[in-house]
Amino acid sequence: MAVTEPAPAPPLSAHEGILRRQSLRESAARTYARSLPIVPVRARGLTIEGADGRRYLDCLSGAGTLALGHNHPVVLEAIKKVIDSGAPLHVLDLATPVKDAFTTELFATLPGRFADDARIQFCGPAGTDAVEAAFKLVRAATGRSGLLAFTGAYHGMTAGALAASGGAEDVRVTRLPFPQDYRCPFGIGGEAGARTAARWTESLLDDPKSGTPAPAGMILEPVQGEGGVNPAPDGWMRRMREITEDRSIPLIADEVQTGVGRTGAFWAVEHSGIVPDVMVLSKAIGGSLPLAVIVYRSGLDTWQPGAHAGTFRGNQLAMAAGTATLAHVRENGLAERAGVLGDRMLASLRSLAADHSCIGDVRGRGLMIGVEVVDPETRPRGTGTEAPPDPVLALAIQQECLRRGLIVELGGRHSTVVRLLPPLTLTDEQATAVIDRLADALAAAERSPHRRTPTGSIR
Repeated sequence: MAVTEPAPAPPLSAHEGILRRQSLRESAARTYARSLPIVPVRARGLTIEGADGRRYLDCLSGAGTLALGHNHPVVLEAIKKVIDSGAPLHVLDLATPVKDAFTTELFATLPGRFADDARIQFCGPAGTDAVEAAFKLVRAATGRSGLLAFTGAYHGMTAGALAASGGAEDVRVTRLPFPQDYRCPFGIGGEAGARTAARWTESLLDDPKSGTPAPAGMILEPVQGEGGVNPAPDGWMRRMREITEDRSIPLIADEVQTGVGRTGAFWAVEHSGIVPDVMVLSKAIGGSLPLAVIVYRSGLDTWQPGAHAGTFRGNQLAMAAGTATLAHVRENGLAERAGVLGDRMLASLRSLAADHSCIGDVRGRGLMIGVEVVDPETRPRGTGTEAPPDPVLALAIQQECLRRGLIVELGGRHSTVVRLLPPLTLTDEQATAVIDRLADALAAAERSPHRRTPTGSIR
């Protein structure tokens, strides 16, 4: 009896082949590629087209990098102009007309009281290197080594930045409570929770037996992104500025993700009116290309030459793209537009909560929006008590969004906050499409019969 050979496996499509080779070749540390198995080949504005021909609305925007969306004409023209000019593309930290134009435009966007007495340090191309530079700066200026940071923080992936982030295991940084309404660490929320958090900070610094030495600086995010889209209350921000100023502690504002109009102001510190001592800037300031800087008051500029260096501090294409992006946001009022459209999207999402018991909270500022997903089966009703997080359902919602052509990211303590970071060029019609697709995804994920085990425990 003849043996029948198995039929050969059908050939992989280009899309499938690329994804397979990625899984075989790239490290286990890859992140976005795991939950977003797409192969982008073209992009414009909010839209990405994959190698399989599918189109997606991109509400990740390079983790907030793409203030103007993908391939905005003013960015492409700025890059092309530098390439066509014959200007050097690598110049270390030498002065160039491109760098001068970028610095001039950046300083024009900064709060006036800050820009009038500011210095700039160009860092390695990632925001985490700028965070490291900020730590080195305040330590050199104060002669102290300790740092103050907050629960839920995220400042980058290098050693010092990780130590100041919320997930640190080898803790060498004093951790302070970050105020939240929905999951207040003191169980009270609102203004009372923010006042209690500020009072705790003040007590820790003034108590000689608290075990907290005089710190070199305090670092905070005006809106925690990876921590779950938690906007810092303006009054609390002003109180942190008072506490640090009264004790000669430099205040570092991490605006890597909140900057360039994202929250409805050009820089998120402007909502509270505070003037920090140091601002850490990256992501959108490079117009989609790698660029990171710190800007700080001149009194801290006590470094020796070479105290913070790096080979790729002079990315001319990124500076040109950044100049074009900063100018376009400023000239077209896109920060203000983000505030108006963000409020509208927040209102729409909050109205969804009435029909979806898995929505525990909706929060954000401008076009930095988060929807916290909770277990609908154990959610307390009418008590004001927060429900348990539901990471399995949150992941299901993200996957259902992708099936509907919507790219979103998850964040928060248990990866249960669906995050929206659309470009500032988002139109009203696109905003409606984003909300509609998310609403459909919520309904589909809630209906899934495979989300839980028979005992009701999360898989």
